[in-house]
This record gives sequence, C-alpha cells and structure tokens, in this order.
Amino acid sequence: MDINNYQAGHYKQQYEYKSFVPEPINHPWEVVDGEVQRLLSDADRALGELNAFSQLVPNVDFFIKMHITKEATQSSRIEGTRTNMEEALLDEEDIDPEKRDDWEEVQNYIKAINGAIGQLQTLPLSNRLLRDTHRTLMQGVRGETKLPGEFRASQNWIGVSLKNAAFVPPHHEEVPELMSDLEKFIHNEELQVPHLIKVAIAHYQFETIHPFLDGNGRLGRLMIAIYLANFGLLHKPALYLSDYFERNKTEYVDRLMAVRQANQLKEWLIFFLFGVKETAENSIQVFKDILALKERLEREVLPHFSTRRQENAQTLMQYLYQMPLVSINDVAEMLGLKHNTASTLVNDFVKHGVLRELTGKQRNRVYGFHEYLMIFNRRDK
Repeated sequence: MDINNYQAGHYKQQYEYKSFVPEPINHPWEVVDGEVQRLLSDADRALGELNAFSQLVPNVDFFIKMHITKEATQSSRIEGTRTNMEEALLDEEDIDPEKRDDWEEVQNYIKAINGAIGQLQTLPLSNRLLRDTHRTLMQGVRGETKLPGEFRASQNWIGVSLKNAAFVPPHHEEVPELMSDLEKFIHNEELQVPHLIKVAIAHYQFETIHPFLDGNGRLGRLMIAIYLANFGLLHKPALYLSDYFERNKTEYVDRLMAVRQANQLKEWLIFFLFGVKETAENSIQVFKDILALKERLEREVLPHFSTRRQENAQTLMQYLYQMPLVSINDVAEMLGLKHNTASTLVNDFVKHGVLRELTGKQRNRVYGFHEYLMIFNRRDK
C-alpha cells in the first residue's frame, strides 16, 4: 500500500457512542513520496552520526543515565506531571510531599526504561514485554487500579467523558487481535519497510489502539526507544523523542488525530522523521558539550587540588557525571571520607564553580553540578 492511499480505519457503532477501529498494519507498504524519502535519509544519517559519537565518548553510560532522566520527565510532563529534572534526581525524602505523586511517576518511567532495555537481552519487543513495562510504569501510582500489565477489559477514551470524547479507541474485545497484528508488523522482515518508517507507524497504531486503561501515552513513547534498541539502530539508548513531542505537543496530538480523521499518514511521518533528525542532532551536541565541559574542568579546576587531594577530587568529578546532585553525606560515603574532609572537598568544588548549593538550608544541603545539568535542561531547537 502506498502511504498516500492509506485508509486509517472506520467508526463502529457501540451502545451510545462510536469507537474507532484502525485497519491492520501488517501488510506491504510503499513509501515513494519524495519529501518523506528525503527526511528519512536525513534522519538515518543523523542517527548514524549519533551512534558513532556515542561509541567514542568515554564512560558514555554516565550520560545515558541523564538522557533517560530527561526522557522520563518530558514524557510524564506531556501527561500533566510537573517534576523537573533536578527533582527527578533527588531522593524521595527531599521532595515536597505535594509533588511526590508526580515524582513517583517519573521514577517509574526511569525504572521502566531501564527494565525494558535490560529485558531485551532475553525477550524481544513484544506484547509480553510491553505488558511487563506497563506494570512497572503503573506500580504504586495513580493508575495502579487500572489493570497494570494487562490489556484493558473495558472501553476507554480521550477527553472529558465517553459521550463527549475527542477520540474513542477500539472496543476492548478488538484489542488482542489488533495488538497481535502490531507485534507481527514490528517483526515482519518480509515487508522491507525502513525501520524509522516502521516505528513511526507502530507508534501511531499503538496510540490509536490505546490498549491499556492508563499510561498509553508514556508507554507508546517508550516503545520508540525500545524499538531502536531491539533492532540495534543505536548501540546505546541515547535518543528519546519525548522532549520533541513535549515542545510540539499540540502538533503531536493533532498529527495523530489527523491520521485517524483524514488518513494523513504522510504528514505524521514527516513530523516524526523531522523529530528523529532534530533529536539526534541535539543529542550529538549534548555529547560535544559534555566533552568540552569535561576537558575544561580537567584543565582549569582539577590542577588546583594538591597531589594528596587529587585522587579524591578526580573521583568526585567522575561521580558527578552520573549523579549530579549530591549531599556532603553522599560524598563522604562514596569516597570513604570523614564528614569534615568531605565537607571541605565539596566547599572547594563550590568555590571553583563546579557545584552550587540548591536548597538554601543550613542543614541537609544538596549541591548541583550546575553547568552539566544545564546542558540537559536547555530547551532544544
């Protein structure tokens, strides 16, 4: 099927409403549109450059952890949570009680990403893996009563009520067959569909099926990262699209709806591929900025520490790349230092502009690796 001839599905009358039944996607596809092909080439090239760069960066897993934290905060933000990246890095006791529900949802997202990427060692991207990941997402948070890890057994909708919904997904009895079709499409090598086109279609289809009672948006975005890892498009999970989707939230929602309402699959693919290209380029720049910061601090800050203190200073510096928020107790425990010695080291890092005190308190202070956090916190293009 040529994407320009795509028919998204049809509406089906239920008791007092109409649900949307998407067409199956596990069939041959043709992508001959010139604009889509050009963007696909640009996105593939940017992804290849990111892949190469991520393999050159020493201790890249430190920085991947930060990418994952950013993805978790931005994907959850689309759903209305308000935890920022610094809060996501704090321990629960340091979080305002009024913000703990949001914080827990972000922590679940981080666990879900790490769990899914780890599970790929023994289990491919599949409905089973998606259900396992959904269970992690929903554990102990607001959606925990909505069948965590299980496809829905009732009708759901997007909007204020079922009668006045902006979108009503397919009836729950149709979900298993549609999700089976999605799984087959993902792994059907005979289709000869480029991976980035395939994952864009898969994401649209997942969000349209809306197979769970809650958490579909977060899991659907997380599925993109799982797909890239499953098929080896990235050696390290360094590309996450939620920041792009969050910055273009209205267009993101409108593009998905336009496929359902007006069969505008081409326009969705263009939006998605541009996001992959832009996000990959931004991720490359993040790596470049980290390496430049690392080189400058090693040249301008670390030489200020005496030979006797050099090892502790270098070890703390390395630790900050994976955990950029610390307390004096954290530093003392991590380096095996007495409290006073750790306090002096932290204060020296403050003096040299590496750390900033964030709480304004006299006790239980938390210090942030400010410049490093700013690299991840800036608003991308």
